[in-house]
Amino acid sequence: MIRRAQRAGIDAEYLLADAWFGTKAMIHMADKQLLTPILRMKKSAMKYRLSEYKAGGNICREMDIKALYQSCIRCQWQKIAGQPYQAKALDVELNLNKPNEVENWIKVRLLFVRGAGMQEKTQVGRHDWAIFLTTDLSLAPQRLLELYAMRWAIEVYFKEAKQYLGFLQEQSNHYAAYVASIHLTAMRFCMLVIAKSSGQANGISDARNQLIVNATSIDYATRLWQVFHAVINGALDEMQMLLGDMAAQVMKAIERHVQSFFVQALQLDARTLRPEAI
Repeated sequence: MIRRAQRAGIDAEYLLADAWFGTKAMIHMADKQLLTPILRMKKSAMKYRLSEYKAGGNICREMDIKALYQSCIRCQWQKIAGQPYQAKALDVELNLNKPNEVENWIKVRLLFVRGAGMQEKTQVGRHDWAIFLTTDLSLAPQRLLELYAMRWAIEVYFKEAKQYLGFLQEQSNHYAAYVASIHLTAMRFCMLVIAKSSGQANGISDARNQLIVNATSIDYATRLWQVFHAVINGALDEMQMLLGDMAAQVMKAIERHVQSFFVQALQLDARTLRPEAI
């Protein structure tokens, strides 16, 4: 997906992702695509190599996130200027390859973060702090958090899209329907932004509600047809002796016209889809 976006001309410097994508494979892919990853990481058993200068020499230890926290972070929090957080950056190394492969260690910066209001606690609980990773060792904690916060807009978009803009709610099993749904949702969102910027609506919520009416009408029509289908089919069954084989043909003709309506309503007709495939 990222490679496809880059081929389409989307030029990016950073790759932002939540803990679900905080993996070695994602870090390796970002590095390969010349992107700087900023990932939230899980407190998993993944090992990092910490190099420390002690007793006149370098000592290397491999530890997971929790061990690093206990050894280097606990009770050493630093306030981030202008933000309600405390943080502590730690530069370590991470082996991107699997245990049975040739080691490929890269330098990464781990940023441990917790809310500034937690300093009165005698001990920070396991849910009270988070961990972020980047391969840019010059990235300041404040800047790293500012960049990562940008992905929240994406979370809000998908939540709004699912709740109000009919995202992937077209009741169909066709792949083309899913593709159409993604594009239609994006178009509805753009219409909201245009309506707000041009002053055609009092606010984005008013414009959104107008779009909801149209999406709801199509969804209601889909559900209503299921009821009519059962009623009409039952009536034709009672007229079987009178109509004979014509009953099945009548039902097929009705279904054909109804399905044609829904195909056009969802823009899944060949006339619409063919230009998109060019």
